[in-house]
Amino acid sequence: MEVDQLQRNFLEYTNLLFREGFLDGQFSQLQLLQDESNPDFVFEVVSLFFEDSERLLNDLTIALDQQNVDFKKIDAHVHQLKGSSSSIGAQRVKNTCIAFRDVCLEQNAEGCLRCLQQVKQEYLLVKTKLEALLRVRVPHLFSLEQQIVAAGGAIPMLNDFC
Repeated sequence: MEVDQLQRNFLEYTNLLFREGFLDGQFSQLQLLQDESNPDFVFEVVSLFFEDSERLLNDLTIALDQQNVDFKKIDAHVHQLKGSSSSIGAQRVKNTCIAFRDVCLEQNAEGCLRCLQQVKQEYLLVKTKLEALLRVRVPHLFSLEQQIVAAGGAIPMLNDFC
C-alpha cells in the first residue's frame, strides 16, 4: 500500500476516534510532542496509561469487594484514573470517571459497582482502538502507524488532514 493511502487511512481512523468521542484534543497535543528525536512518544505515553489504568481498575475492584467500602479510597483511585485518561485524551473514560466520582460521593456501593463496569468497558474500548492505531499485540500484523513508517512515510497529524 502506498504511503499516501496509509496516511489517509491513519487520519481517517484517528478522525473517527474523535467523532465517536473516544479521543479529544489532548490526544492531538500528545501527537504534536512526537518528533524524529522521540518517534515513539505517543506510544510510550499511551502504554503508561494502559499500565496505570489496569492497576487502578484492579485496585478499584478489590476496594469495592470489601465488606466495608472505603469511599474515600475509591474516589482517590477514580480521581487518578480520570487524570490519566484526561492526560492522553481518552474522553469517554474521563467522562465515565466523572459520573463514577459523583456516585462515589453519594457512598452508593451498588452504583459504584455499576460505574466500575462502565469504566472498565470504556477503557477496554479505547485500549483496543488505540492499539489498532499505534501498535498491535499480534507480532505478524502491523498497525497503521507501523505500516506508514515501514513504507518510508511520516505519521500525519489531524491538522495535515483538515
